[in-house]
Amino acid sequence: IAGRTAPPGRRMGHAGAVISGGNDTADFKIEFMKSVGIAVADSPASLGSTMLKVFKG
Repeated sequence: IAGRTAPPGRRMGHAGAVISGGNDTADFKIEFMKSVGIAVADSPASLGSTMLKVFKG
């Protein structure tokens, strides 16, 4: 999620373009995606292990 490290109130990349109306923070988008069953890797370093978990079910 772009903008995860952005200071509050500042938009970086597409961080504010996906969801707006006060819910345009990276943390909100991450929690929303997790709540609907989307696997989210916490960092690029954990992409492989996250994908493995998804593929194994």
